[in-house]
This record gives sequence, C-alpha cells and structure tokens, in this order.
Amino acid sequence: MAEGPELKRFERAVDVLAAVPDPLRRLDAMRTARERMEALEAAAVREARAAGATWKAIGALYGLSKQGAQQRFRGAVPADAEADGRAG
Repeated sequence: MAEGPELKRFERAVDVLAAVPDPLRRLDAMRTARERMEALEAAAVREARAAGATWKAIGALYGLSKQGAQQRFRGAVPADAEADGRAG
C-alpha cells in the first residue's frame, strides 16, 4: 500500500538525514524525525478510527492482529472514542 510520490519524497528525506556528516547531528536529526513520525502515525490512527477504520484493517497494515493493533496504538485513540461504538 505504501507507494507513490509521497514515499519517494520520504525516501529522499531519509537520504538527506543519512548524508549528515557529523554522527551526533545525524543522530539528533533522526531522533527529531522519529518523534515527528510517531506523532503523525498516532494522528493517522485517530483519523482512521474516526473515519470508521477497524482495528483489524489497521493491524493488517502492520502485520498485526486486531488485538496487536489495539495494544500498539492504545494511547493514540482516546478511550471515549472507543466507547462510542467504534471498538471493532
């Protein structure tokens, strides 16, 4: 599912990080990028759930079961959103 111009741009950005000559600067840039990606991932999970995506469908993207996806992203979706009938 991950293909297209977005992925190519992301790969170029990773190449830019890999080319940072100073290892500590590269490590700091990678840490910052990882934190931003994790926040983006959590937001995407919340949006997918709000749009009606099931935990099973989200888990399939990661090679996880429904339960595995719920455990991995437990903090990404507020508990009240899960209680309103979208628990599937």
